[in-house]
Amino acid sequence: MSATLLQGKELSLQIQSEIADKVKALTAAGGKVPHLAAVLIGNNGASETYVDHKVKACEKVGFKSTLVRHDDTISEGDLLRVVDELNENDDIDGFIVQLPLPKHIDVNKVIEAIKPSKDVDGFHPINFGRMAGNMPAYIPATPDGIIEMLKRYKIETTGKHTVVVGRSQIVGTPVSILLSRAAYPGDSTVTLCHRHTKDLASFTKSADILVVATGIPGMISGDMVKEGVVVIDVGITRVEDKSRKSGYSLKGDVDFDSVAPKASYITPVPGGVGPMTIASLLKNTFLAAEKAIYKG
Repeated sequence: MSATLLQGKELSLQIQSEIADKVKALTAAGGKVPHLAAVLIGNNGASETYVDHKVKACEKVGFKSTLVRHDDTISEGDLLRVVDELNENDDIDGFIVQLPLPKHIDVNKVIEAIKPSKDVDGFHPINFGRMAGNMPAYIPATPDGIIEMLKRYKIETTGKHTVVVGRSQIVGTPVSILLSRAAYPGDSTVTLCHRHTKDLASFTKSADILVVATGIPGMISGDMVKEGVVVIDVGITRVEDKSRKSGYSLKGDVDFDSVAPKASYITPVPGGVGPMTIASLLKNTFLAAEKAIYKG
């Protein structure tokens, strides 16, 4: 069997082109240019790269973007004041606070301080609850990107057994909810696995669709999946690689070389889920500019 690559990079560019057309139509009709802000604390390398990609994507689709930077010594109170200023800035349609945050800052307190109507990352409890209730909401960008990928590749999910490995509030838990809801993609029977799951392979071997989001490089090997499985690898970790000029290579949570020959569809790393996350964030920002989820 030869797996079809789920090309997130190509799909993301297609979606960005669609959003750019919508921006032109919106502004031609007298609407405002969508404006996304990002708050970056400290100088985490992965966060720097991710935010840079977001800023460039904003430029590509015709959005305004603002980057708010602060040292990792910023106090929790000062960061909450930054969030409040962005909440009250009428020109900014949506904003994100890039994670992870320094250990002295309560992440939940910061997320809860963001106005749900500007929470384009979809992390606020109100957006999470609305998503769980199958109501209009900003869906967390990575799970939304996975759903969009399954939809555009016309992958059947109804009645399938989906196994999600990893239960974070950012990926694992929301994607398990989305794939079990009464919708397409959805209507799956979902098993959510985590670090305390005993005999993980017994679950992954039964998966028709396998979503892995643990941050543990190569944890899923070919002997842990069945023939024909659809594999969504969310992980991306820098692993030392002296054969490369950079000194590292990027590895997913799935051992691609042993799993791909058994899969019907599989995401590459990089170039799979990551670019779809950016596309979904832009989609949420456009919805915020349109006031499509929260009116007024």
